[in-house]
Amino acid sequence: MEVMITVAIVAILASIAMPAYQDYIRRGQVQEAPSNLSDFRVRMEQFYQDSRSYSVGGNCGAPLPAGRYFNYACAIANGGQAYTATANGIGLTAGLAYTVDQVNNQQTTCTGCAWNFAGTQTTWVVKKP
Repeated sequence: MEVMITVAIVAILASIAMPAYQDYIRRGQVQEAPSNLSDFRVRMEQFYQDSRSYSVGGNCGAPLPAGRYFNYACAIANGGQAYTATANGIGLTAGLAYTVDQVNNQQTTCTGCAWNFAGTQTTWVVKKP
């Protein structure tokens, strides 16, 4: 009987602790996207200063960051005078998408992600609202 009570207590504690731990891990992983996108934006501005275009052969002038928790993409617009860089979450960060453009417009979108905020935010969201 005592063992069953102990097992029940441990199960209750685990059911409370596990979601909190996953949110803790997610908050750490989310930091990758804003950091890498900020760095990418600086490199794109440096490229633009040198070539007066964000584009080289239809692709973004700076190499995309390599991510562990996000996949990165870049789209050129307006004849090489504009771009949008995107980070899409994978794993625990799935459903989160961060974007930045040439004028530093930052957005966060949550599509079925664990943080469940509505619509697109006009800032980078790095913790659960």
